[in-house]
Amino acid sequence: MRLTIQPIFDMKILGIGNALVDIMTSLSDEKTLATLNLPKGSMQLVNEQSMYRALDETKGFSQVLASGGSAANTINGLANLGVQTAFIGKVGNDEMGAFFRSDLEKIGITPCLLRGNAPSGRALAFVTPDSERTFATYLGSAIEMTADELANDMFKGYSYLHIEGYLVQNHKLVERAMELAKANGLKVSLDLASYNVVEANREFLQSMIEKYVDIIFANEEEAKAYSGRTPFESLVELSKYVDIAVVKLGEKGSIVKQGVQVYDITAVPAKSIDTTGAGDSYAAGFLYGLTKGLDLEKCGQIGSIISARVIEVMGPKMDEQRWAHVKGMIDFVEKYEQQ
Repeated sequence: MRLTIQPIFDMKILGIGNALVDIMTSLSDEKTLATLNLPKGSMQLVNEQSMYRALDETKGFSQVLASGGSAANTINGLANLGVQTAFIGKVGNDEMGAFFRSDLEKIGITPCLLRGNAPSGRALAFVTPDSERTFATYLGSAIEMTADELANDMFKGYSYLHIEGYLVQNHKLVERAMELAKANGLKVSLDLASYNVVEANREFLQSMIEKYVDIIFANEEEAKAYSGRTPFESLVELSKYVDIAVVKLGEKGSIVKQGVQVYDITAVPAKSIDTTGAGDSYAAGFLYGLTKGLDLEKCGQIGSIISARVIEVMGPKMDEQRWAHVKGMIDFVEKYEQQ
């Protein structure tokens, strides 16, 4: 049976998160990691001095730049699927800040970028010949964003606010964003983003989830950090306070709960090269499905499609050819039902 589902109405999605420029650097060996005192495969926060030293040490290597950060990755995915989007973040008055803005604009994302004092944030990703990635992240201006800088007008005209868990350490900022979203009739989507952030902010998170959150995304580790329970038990716990709860299980797929209904979503087979951005991409696909008025099973299937394809490339972004393939798969999910 052919089935075409039209959007219920035009929905716009606003994201807020750490504005980071991803700098992907291909290394010929592991000597540079040793020189920079970066344990292979690790993800470390670095200061400004260490960031510039790392850039200087890798000046002659092949590098690829892209706008990044968890929420920005999700918004990027949505924009590539044709959803009207905007992103709130903070960058420095520098070349990287200008690049971040232009990278958003070139795919139709409306930038709402505040100006910070520190240099723009950067996520330096060093890729060794075995395809393993080592991160040195300098947050810079990204973490200078404050609650007082958020204005009511920023939230007008949108249907959803998608917020990344990495912001949760700034309690005032997160609560202000959620308050303004609700005041303007937006549904709030939260991606827990990191199990250690959840562990350090559990009480605050619980309060925000109960008061403001409509849709929550968590991976297996984050769900366990929140509830101390199995993935399914965590799903049930989270669903007590939100309209839609999603627990992502990697190659085992995902589980979704709304009310008494539970959906078990199968993962799409993939040849994994790099899992960076998989969760962000899943959220993009799921939210896209909601904007199209699809049922939650199809939302989850679309999330699985995008996350499967993004882990087959280096970094959290896909080229136009791969997006064309993804859109063809999504079109099939949208238009057809199995007999």
